[in-house]
Amino acid sequence: MSVLFVTGTGTEIGKTVTTAAIAAAALAQGRSVAVLKPAQTGVTADENGDAAEVERLAGAVTTAELARYPDPLAPATAAARAGLPPVRPEEIAETAAELAASHDLVLVEGAGGLLVRFDADGNTLADAARLAGAPVLVVAQAGLGTLNATALTALALRAYGLRCPGVVVGSWPAEPGLAARCNLTDLPEAAGAPLLGLVPEGSGAMPPQHFRAAARGWLAPELGGSGALRIPS
Repeated sequence: MSVLFVTGTGTEIGKTVTTAAIAAAALAQGRSVAVLKPAQTGVTADENGDAAEVERLAGAVTTAELARYPDPLAPATAAARAGLPPVRPEEIAETAAELAASHDLVLVEGAGGLLVRFDADGNTLADAARLAGAPVLVVAQAGLGTLNATALTALALRAYGLRCPGVVVGSWPAEPGLAARCNLTDLPEAAGAPLLGLVPEGSGAMPPQHFRAAARGWLAPELGGSGALRIPS
């Protein structure tokens, strides 16, 4: 995969930290990495966005944003409120291709879930991924409610003809409850794809050098991980 889109089953579930972990794993293998955030919302011009956070945690990656909107809303709504042009799926696909020409791996991090609107025409991250011909990784929550959200995301991916290489739990709790433990077995069925990672809760607060050293251990080999994914009992 030279281009990999990263989406979530919702907001605040660990997409950015998961993207950083994949980037760190690739860098540890000597691969060059670019991170594209098509639409950064909820951040002012002088604040760091998600791409900068990936760089802070993972290390020397190339970062790119196509648009930045101050309101913490869906990109289409945030663009309209700011009176700024929206991001089009063609721009996302073209920029990903340009970055792929000079990098081994391009990670495209979406905003919120897969079908969040980027423009008034209803285009979404799924439209951009389809134009790019790229697979879409799903980042999911650990506990109750995640199976339905993951199944709906997987259903939408299939409707768009998109391949899902797997699902990653973006914030795995230090003391998982019964639902979270059972979901490790059920998530692959809901996603129709394998479980490819468990990113520990609070990983984004780790010192960057510790994050980089640990990241490969959170991921399966398909995402550059160091070995077979260990499923907690």
